[in-house]
Amino acid sequence: MKLPVLKKILFRLFNNYIKEHLGKIIIALVLSFGVAGGTAAIAWLLDPAIKKIFIEQNKTLTFLIPAAIVLAFVIKGLSLYFSRIALIKVSQEITRKLGVEMTSSILISDTHTIDSKHSGKYISHFLYDVGIVANMVGTGVLNLMKDSLTLTVLIALMFYQNWKLACFALIMMPLAVIVAKSLGKRLGKVTTESAEVSGTLSSFLGEMIKGSRMIKIYQQEKFEFDRSRKILQTYMEKQIKMASVLIRATPIMEILTGFMIAGFIYYAGILVSTGEIEINNFFSFLTAMMLAYQPIRSLATINMLFYQGAAAAERVFNIIDTKVAIKEQKNLPNLKINKVNIEFKDVSFVYPKTNDEAIKDINISIEGGSTTALVGHSGAGKSTIINLLPRFYDPQKGQIYIDGQNTRDVTLSSLRKNISLVSQDIILFDDTVRANIAYAKSGASEEEIIKACDFAAAVDFIDNLPQSYETMIGENGVRLSGGQKQRISIARAILKNSSIILLDEATSSLDAESEEKVQNAIINLTKNKTTLVIAHRLSTIMKANKIIVVNQGRIAEIGTHNHLLKNSIIYKNLYSKQLAAN
Repeated sequence: MKLPVLKKILFRLFNNYIKEHLGKIIIALVLSFGVAGGTAAIAWLLDPAIKKIFIEQNKTLTFLIPAAIVLAFVIKGLSLYFSRIALIKVSQEITRKLGVEMTSSILISDTHTIDSKHSGKYISHFLYDVGIVANMVGTGVLNLMKDSLTLTVLIALMFYQNWKLACFALIMMPLAVIVAKSLGKRLGKVTTESAEVSGTLSSFLGEMIKGSRMIKIYQQEKFEFDRSRKILQTYMEKQIKMASVLIRATPIMEILTGFMIAGFIYYAGILVSTGEIEINNFFSFLTAMMLAYQPIRSLATINMLFYQGAAAAERVFNIIDTKVAIKEQKNLPNLKINKVNIEFKDVSFVYPKTNDEAIKDINISIEGGSTTALVGHSGAGKSTIINLLPRFYDPQKGQIYIDGQNTRDVTLSSLRKNISLVSQDIILFDDTVRANIAYAKSGASEEEIIKACDFAAAVDFIDNLPQSYETMIGENGVRLSGGQKQRISIARAILKNSSIILLDEATSSLDAESEEKVQNAIINLTKNKTTLVIAHRLSTIMKANKIIVVNQGRIAEIGTHNHLLKNSIIYKNLYSKQLAAN
C-alpha cells in the first residue's frame, strides 16, 4: 500500500469514525501522561535510592523512596488500565458503526452485486477485517500515545542526567524506524492475501455444511476432505507468512538493542572511570534506557499495525462504498394502483460483466387481474423478465409500466410493496413458523396470520408441529418438507396481500401430493391478482389467461394453451416432451 493511499484511508477513519470519540481519546491521552510520568519516576528514583539508601544509608529515605517507587507503579498501572478501557469502548463503537454501515450497504446493494460476491467473503470482512481495524484503534492508538509520551519523558530524563550518554543511546533509533517502515508495507500486502484466503475458507465451510446431504449421497467425503486440506494449507501458509512478518521485527530490534547496550556500557565505563558521572547516575540512566527499550520496540512495530489496519479498512470501505445500480431519484411519487395493468415496452437487458443479451426487444401487455405464464427452455430469459418488474435489475433499454406509470419514476418502496414473490428457491429464516409468516407484514395480528395459513392450506400441518406456530424450523426451514416450506412461503405472500404476484417455478420440485396442495394454495394467493408465473410443468398453467413462449431472449409466441398447441412448434414440443415423461 502506497503512502498516499495509507494517509487517505487513515484520514477517512479519523474523520468518519474516530473524531466523534475525541473526548475518550483525550482522556486516554491524559492518562498516558500518568503512564509516562510513572515510568520516568521509577528510573529517576533509582539514583537517590542507590545514593541515599545503599551509600549514605539514610534511614528515613529507606522507607520513603521505596514508597515513592510503589506509588509510581500504582499511578502507571491505573493510568494504563483506565486508558485501555477508554479506547476499548472507542474501538467497540467503531466496530459497531462499521458493521452497521456494511450491513446497510449489503441490504441496498443490487442483486448482481450480492450474487457476484460469495457470502464467505462478506463474513470474512465482518469478522476478520473489522476486528483488525478495531485493534488498530484500540491497541495502536493507545500504544502510539503511551509509548510516544513515555519515550519522550525518558529521553528528556536521560538528557537531564547526561547529554553525552543520551546522544550515544539515540544513535540506533533511526535504524529501527527504517526497519519498521519496510516491514509495515510488507504486512499490509500479506494481510490482504490472508483476508482473501479467510473468505475462501468461510465460503467452503458454509457450502460444506449446507451441502452435507449431497456430499454423503454422492460419497464425496474424501474429495471434500482433500479440498478442505488444500484450503486450510493455503490459509495456514498465509497466517504463518503474516506472523513471520510480525515477529521479524523482534530479532532485528533485539540485535539493535544489543549493540546499543554494549556500546553504552563501554562508553559509560569510560565516563565513570574519568569521574564525569557517579555510579548511581549510571544505574539510573541505564534503567531509563532499558525502560525506553519497550516503547522504542513498540513504536518501531506500530507502523506495521497501522499498515495492517489500513489494508483491512480499505477492504471494508470497498463494501461500504459499493455503488448501487438501482438508483432512485429524490422526491418521486408513490406507485398508484388502479387496474394493475403491466406493460413491457421494447425491453432489453444484458447482465453485468457479460456480452450476451438475456432478453431483447421484449413487448408484453398484461391485463389487471389476469394470469400470464412464461414458458420456454432453460436460459430463455423467463427469470430475467420476472426480476425486472420489482427492479432487482434495470433494463439497459426500454421501459416497464404499471398502470401507465414507469417503474423508474415511482419510489422503490411503493413498487415492491405491491409485489409478492414465490419461487422454487424458498427463503426461510432460522426462527418460528409465526415469525417467518409475519415477516411479510409488521404487526400482523394472530387472526391475519391464521387466515393466511388457512388460504395457503398450511393450518393442518402447522397444528401438528411440536409447538405449532412457535416451532423453530431451523436454518432455511430444514425441519420442514418441501411442500410445507412452500406453503409457508405462500402464506407469507398471502399475508402481504400485494396486487402483483410473481411465481417462479413454485411447484417444480414438489411431489404430486404436495404439488396439489401447493397448487390449491396458489389459486387462493392469485385470486383477483395480476399474476406473472414461470411454469416448469405446463399442466399447471393450461388455464392461464395468456401464455408467452420465450426463446433465446425473445418473445416467440403469445396465446392460450389451445392456441399455442396448434400454432407454436416450441410450445408443442415442450408439451409433448412432458406428456412423454409422464
